[in-house]
Order: sequence, then C-alpha cells, then structure tokens
Amino acid sequence: MRLGGKVALITGAGSGIGEATARACAHQGAAVA
Repeated sequence: MRLGGKVALITGAGSGIGEATARACAHQGAAVA
C-alpha cells in the first residue's frame, strides 16, 4: 500500500491497534494526524 502524499486521520492512536495503524500508515508515507 502506498500512501505518499495522503493524510491519515486515526483516532485512538495513543495505544493498541490505533497506534499500530498510525505507525503503519506513517511507514507507508502518509502524514498522520
């Protein structure tokens, strides 16, 4: 999955699956908000 130039808005990114999702999106190039 390529997310360069995209913005991901992830709620609950402080811990658990939300944090893992935020990290995965950032790793793929998304700006995480």
